[in-house]
Parts: sequence; C-alpha cells; structure tokens
Amino acid sequence: MFIDRVKILVRGGHGGNGVTAFRREKFVPRGGPSGGDGGRGGDVWLVADSSVNTLLHLRYNPEHKAERGRHGEGSNRYGREGEDITVRVPVGTQVYDVETGDLLCDLAEDGQRWSAAKGGRGGFGNSHFATSTNRAPRYHQDGSPGEERELQLELKLLADVGLVGYPNAGKSTLISTISAAKPKIADYPFTTLEPHLGVVDLGEFRTFVVADIPGLIEGAHQGAGLGDRFLRHVERTKLLLHLVDVSSQSGRDAVIDYEVINRELAAYDAQLAERPQIVVATKIDALDEPERVERLRARAAEDGRDFYEISSATNRGVRELVGAVAKALDDINGAERAAAVTADVSAMHETESERWND
Repeated sequence: MFIDRVKILVRGGHGGNGVTAFRREKFVPRGGPSGGDGGRGGDVWLVADSSVNTLLHLRYNPEHKAERGRHGEGSNRYGREGEDITVRVPVGTQVYDVETGDLLCDLAEDGQRWSAAKGGRGGFGNSHFATSTNRAPRYHQDGSPGEERELQLELKLLADVGLVGYPNAGKSTLISTISAAKPKIADYPFTTLEPHLGVVDLGEFRTFVVADIPGLIEGAHQGAGLGDRFLRHVERTKLLLHLVDVSSQSGRDAVIDYEVINRELAAYDAQLAERPQIVVATKIDALDEPERVERLRARAAEDGRDFYEISSATNRGVRELVGAVAKALDDINGAERAAAVTADVSAMHETESERWND
C-alpha cells in the first residue's frame, strides 16, 4: 500500500534529574556536596532514506519518543545521556507543523537529517548550588521535559518526468513499456490508484525517472478523484508528458481533454502550467479517424509544445518519444547548470565589489 500522508507525534527524551549527595571521606566529617547532574534526554531525528518508498510504516506506529536521560549520582557522577532515535522517511518527504501549518523541513536528499524534537536538559546536582554562605546545599534541580510536536509528513515523489492525463489514457501501459515498473493495468478508468516510479535506462549509465500519476479529471485541483493528492507528485518534476487518448473507441474529444487537464494543472499551481510539456497522442493503433489526432496536433502547436504519436501495444513511436524526453531533459539540465554558474559568478562579483568599496 502506498501512503503519502501521515501524522506522527515526536517527543524528545526527558532530562535526567540532578541529585543531592555529599562526600563521605575518611577524616572529612563534613564533606562538601557531590551530587552529579542528570543526563540530557535523547533527540528524535527524521532521516531521508532512499530505500524507503512510502509512509505506511508510520501510519501504524505514529508515536516516537527518545530515551530519557539518567539521573545524576553521588561523587559528582553525571547521568548518561538518553539515546537518540531515528525515524526513516522516503526522500521527498515534507514536514509540516500540525498546529501552525508551517513547512518545517523538506527532506529532498538521501541521508538528509532533521532534528524533529530535542531532548530536555539534565538537572543540576547540589554541587552546582554551593556558595560561600551555603556550603552544603540540600537541593538539586530536576531535568526538563523534551520537546513535543505533532507533525504531518507529506511525500512528494522525486522524478524527472511526470505522466499526466485523464484516467485510462495509457500512462500505466507506457511506464511498464519503457521501464521495469509494473503498475496495475486494465481497460477501465482509475485502474491506477497510487503513483508509481519507473527508471528508464538509456544505456551508457544514463537514466531518467518517470512518475505515473493516477488519472486526473475536471475539478482535480479541488480534490475531485483525489486529484489534489496526486497533483503534488508532479510538482518536483522537470518535464511533463501529457498523454491524451485519441482512439476512436474512447468516445472523448481529445482537444477538450487536453485543455481540461492543463486548466487543472494551472489551477493547482500556476508554475505547473509553465512546466515544459510534451503532448503524446496514445492508442494510435486504434485510431479510425485521422482528424482526431490532427486536431490535437494543431492545438499542441498553438501552445508551442512538441507532439508525438505512440502505441504502447505495438511500440509504435515509443523509441522516438523516449529519445525526445532524454533530449528535453538534457536541455533542461544544461539550462539549470548555466543558471547556477551565472548566479555564482554574480555573487562573486558582488563580493569583490564590496571588498573594493570597503
């Protein structure tokens, strides 16, 4: 089961108490205070782990509490610190504070760590309170409680390419054709009820990752068909493949379907409407009316988008499409690298200018 949203409760460990104790030494009948401090409570950490693919394990284990610090002891012995605990989450998990709704952390890289709840401070033993006027204090300090938070974790898949389109547009068939992903495929809408990732191997150690997003319908940005939950999985993609069923049996207007999905993308996030997009006419082997695909081709051209025709059943056009996707990603990655270099150079020039002005 794919779970991409869950609430958890995290608690740092309680700090250990200090202790009231006195030295008992031979020939020192009135030994001074020797109470040690309590140990610090353990922390709770969230760690992004590429081997974890879902938040399912947290649905049935929502509470995570670190170990309490040990109490101090006599002879100025400090209590042991509580053990930290680590909660592993998928790469791409965003962490929100349930109370405020604020985004606290975006765990977008494998191995990235975030302190979710800090342990409490250990209390002071009585040796800390000795003064010139009170050389034998008979009190100590208790440890403080650890932080406690209720968090909402939301997973946004990390993929290079997102497949979008109406239910039964052929997204699952395409991803199973070009990668090793094996989503459920059937001849009825909403077969895919959870996102799937597939890795496309281009050879020579080149790959890209494709996300098969469950079918969208009109009103998806408002939650229709669980669309608002599915749409967030395309937010991080660099390129969209917009699949449109042009088969005569579909009984649908391909141009209207194309326009509806793009309106839903824009309504959910205006930046998605500007994301590079390749329009793909699917099920071309079942096309009896060529004008259906030509109308869609013309509509895509109006938006300045590349257009391809494929049949995943016969593999017609699939190789050409994969090549076009690879080239588009190369162009996008190249532009991102160039922008990063330009930003670095600008920052360097600003630093140099500040030095000269000083």
